[in-house]
Amino acid sequence: MSDDFYDVLGVSRDASEDEIKSAYRKKAAEYHPDVSDEPNAEEKFKKVKKAKEVLTDEEARRAYDQLGHDRFEQAEKRGGFDGGAGAGAGGGPFGGAGGESPFGDIFDQFFGGGNGRRSGARPGRDLQTRLRIDLEDAYHGIEQQMTVNRPERCGDCDGAGHPPDAQSQPCSACNGRGQRTTVQQTPLGRVQQTQTCRECEGTGTVYSASCSTCGGDGQVVNETTLTVDIPAGISDGQTLRLEREGAPSESGGPNGDLLVEISIESHQEFERSDDDLVHRFALSFPQVVFGDEVEVPTMDGAATFEVPSGTQSGERFRLQGKGMPRLQRRGRGDLYVYVQVVTPESMNDDQREALKAFAEAGGEEIDVNEGFFEKLKHSL
Repeated sequence: MSDDFYDVLGVSRDASEDEIKSAYRKKAAEYHPDVSDEPNAEEKFKKVKKAKEVLTDEEARRAYDQLGHDRFEQAEKRGGFDGGAGAGAGGGPFGGAGGESPFGDIFDQFFGGGNGRRSGARPGRDLQTRLRIDLEDAYHGIEQQMTVNRPERCGDCDGAGHPPDAQSQPCSACNGRGQRTTVQQTPLGRVQQTQTCRECEGTGTVYSASCSTCGGDGQVVNETTLTVDIPAGISDGQTLRLEREGAPSESGGPNGDLLVEISIESHQEFERSDDDLVHRFALSFPQVVFGDEVEVPTMDGAATFEVPSGTQSGERFRLQGKGMPRLQRRGRGDLYVYVQVVTPESMNDDQREALKAFAEAGGEEIDVNEGFFEKLKHSL
């Protein structure tokens, strides 16, 4: 695999952000160490993720295109990006200290100025939602689309909360400091408390007009369709994290993440137990007496197995490797087939006479082995 980020994702150098994200999803599904059998899958997955992080960040991509791969990597190692990749709390491999853009220094050198983001910018808050899927989807893995309502940066004011031509002035309530200090006299003495100014929301500045679209919040709630890559073998209740698909930051930082809890619908044919599946299979009295070759359903189609003569109701048969894929390990679980003997509700005359003859021919009581009723109880 080439080290060049465009080659890693398999996209052209003029690829759009949507094309880059789509390519990342495909590569991530191919190389994710939890599901991939590829050699060095973990290392390849890290390269794919890093390529996506850089090429979907406008400033990072501009620096990468300007410098080239080798000089970009060298600058990162020398700490030329505000302390280097991962040095701060930005939330990704390129997060600078306090969530600032990590490319401030390098942009000063090559593009004549800083990135314009405020220091101390924090990521937006994480959002949570739930996605229901079928057991078949959990078995095979699927790329599933889902629609969510989430806050997004207002497009009309670009999150500022006011029109571009609005006049600004220092907040009179806090004298432009962004904080207000109150002093209260208590039995224990004077207590001083400092709080964020409510009038300017801590910015120290007020504007002559608010954005009519977002009402000054800087955010609007929109319906958005996202694609979720669901790995084969995922369990009910597990959570997938979609990076940067959460709420926008209120201070110029990156978006938060979207946490998607997976809910798996019950299945008519199978019950799940960790990586194993359970199926209850009905057999007739002659089939268990004489034995038979039968077909039972599996998640990949019908499978054939031999029912030995003399099989008892409630007996369990194991079909190895016919269960769920193991999410964090190779291989699959097993399918356990529980046999249940069905008693006919009606018989014709010939069947009735034959059954009577069978009973008379026995001439003795049925010998029930110890534990038979316990096994029968669990089979119901």
